[in-house]
Amino acid sequence: MNQKIPKLLDSVYLACIWVAGMSIAAMSLIIPWGVFARYVLGTGSHWPEPVAVLLMVTFTFIGAAAAYRAGAHIAVGMLTDRLPSQPRWVCEKLVDLLMVAICLFVVIWGGKLALETMNQSLPDLPWMPVGLTYLPLPLGSLLTLVFVLEKTLLGTQQDRAVVRFDHEAGEVPAEAV
Repeated sequence: MNQKIPKLLDSVYLACIWVAGMSIAAMSLIIPWGVFARYVLGTGSHWPEPVAVLLMVTFTFIGAAAAYRAGAHIAVGMLTDRLPSQPRWVCEKLVDLLMVAICLFVVIWGGKLALETMNQSLPDLPWMPVGLTYLPLPLGSLLTLVFVLEKTLLGTQQDRAVVRFDHEAGEVPAEAV
């Protein structure tokens, strides 16, 4: 049972990586189209900017969840790295509790924001509810919360093969054992 959860979350992690990667790839195609349409064709498209913003928010929040699991997030450890093991452990658990609180806050209030704005539409994209543009906030925070709980209950997962990008090699590096 203890290995089933990390394996399942490996799949969630890879899905986060793919969603974030596809978002930034699509954004990288959409923005040049907007520039091309405006300056070469002489007719600006109204949709590239709001779609690019939505993709950037998706990339940011879903990618942040994956970065947290991989241990690639911004962390200032100047003080905690110099602490003895017991106070360092206390600081790590305090950070985990604060991360849970922040994630819950964004899941709850971001979810309310997304739901309350579903009946509104974007001026440039009348077919798209405003709530969809806010949806990456609670979804990304929920994924981050899952990874925070995984780290808290099962330990850090940043040395897993899928996170280290060597999962296809089939071998676990000696330093990861």
